[in-house]
Amino acid sequence: MSRPCELGALEARNLIGKKALSPVELVDDCIARIEAANPAVNAVVAACFERAREEARTAEAAATKGGDLGPLHGLPLGIKDLNVTEGIRTTFGSLIYKDHVPHRDERIIAALRHAGAIVLGKTNTPEFGAGANTVNKVYGPTRNPFDTARTCGGSSGGSAVALACDMMPICTGSDTGGSLRIPAAFCGVVAIRGTPGLVPSDRRVIGLTTFNVQGPMARNVPDATLMLSAMAGSDACDPLARPLEPSSFRKIEEIDLSTLRVAISEDLGFAQVDNGIRETFQKCAARMAPLFERWESRNPEMKGSTKVFWLIRGLHFLAGQLDNYRMHRDLLGPNVSNNVEAGLAMKPEDIGWAYAECTRMYRKLQAFFEDFDVLICPTVAVPPFPVEQLFCTHINGVELQNYIQWADLTAGLTLSGHPVVSIPCGYDPTGTPFGIQVVGPRWHSDRFVIGVAAAIERSLDGDPEFSRPVPNIGALSATG
Repeated sequence: MSRPCELGALEARNLIGKKALSPVELVDDCIARIEAANPAVNAVVAACFERAREEARTAEAAATKGGDLGPLHGLPLGIKDLNVTEGIRTTFGSLIYKDHVPHRDERIIAALRHAGAIVLGKTNTPEFGAGANTVNKVYGPTRNPFDTARTCGGSSGGSAVALACDMMPICTGSDTGGSLRIPAAFCGVVAIRGTPGLVPSDRRVIGLTTFNVQGPMARNVPDATLMLSAMAGSDACDPLARPLEPSSFRKIEEIDLSTLRVAISEDLGFAQVDNGIRETFQKCAARMAPLFERWESRNPEMKGSTKVFWLIRGLHFLAGQLDNYRMHRDLLGPNVSNNVEAGLAMKPEDIGWAYAECTRMYRKLQAFFEDFDVLICPTVAVPPFPVEQLFCTHINGVELQNYIQWADLTAGLTLSGHPVVSIPCGYDPTGTPFGIQVVGPRWHSDRFVIGVAAAIERSLDGDPEFSRPVPNIGALSATG
């Protein structure tokens, strides 16, 4: 039998409901795994173990009595350090907030607690989520559990590493340019970037945007979907939230892959992609092609996405970080400062062009999905790079324009707001995990895209070349 910490969220929750697994036993074993493996990877940065043990005892008593239990009852949870947590240090990865302890949970964390989840601690993130290498001046770097000399990605890097190392079965994440999807791909786990508004947020500075979303991370699609059922909602705090029944996500939609028309793209028609990643994706594509009715190489019309994303991103940094830049510039890292300065340098005509071009590409993508049910592409354009390197500067010898361009495959899809699920698909040439993005039509298709991703995941399960990679926990524990 697996150790309790190695159980998936659904399996553990079912055992708790049957009184075959104690929440206390589960929490204690997750804490033991954190204490053994975390020193090597630095994923969990602010623990609340005693509080978690107390909540586990309460959860065990409730399970013993019987009655209705929440969908996440007794499940240990990791919280990204961009989420506000009552009574737990919340730094946003910034020296500005290094001693900040909030007095309340933000909406999403309150919803997860209400569903029965037990918070074990905070997971590491780059400063204010800026950049896809999880390193900051408060806690230092988080390392890839498959190769600790490499980055785990970001900005939900601590969550991805904690999941890969079986420190907890579910974790929160957030995504602007790929902050859910990139670390999921680099660490061999799953992330769901739903349609904006699916998971309402009371902390989005700009409400009417496709950029900032919150989402679940787990080791497989069903576990992430279970977590999504507690995060989704129709809260009026978010102007993009819409009426829905969150419990509908507790059962994954059954999809017959053999009926689907699938477009595959190595680079979305515009992104620089490492040659080794192209070859890896081609192998994955050949493995998956027989699963579908129609399988065609086709690029959506997304040229110009690099510039559009950078300009709109600059506005978000002005809205969210201009005060910090003016009052605490000496405490900020280069990613945040450079992005604010780029925003200040923009001209009104550039901003107008970016939004008009974004709308044009969005409409082209709607037409694209008239011909295809699903688009599949790599999640990340490069393998994990050295952890000391803030960002990737070149791909195939081509110099990149800014610190986020290497994330074009995820950032470009952010612009349209389409639902995306990133799932593992074996290893890249460096021996670290490789991931693919499953993209579907916009609006009311989140369950469909999740169902497709789950079906692909099942088809790859057990295949030694393409199933989910697992790190060597024994080696990590020994080096830690």
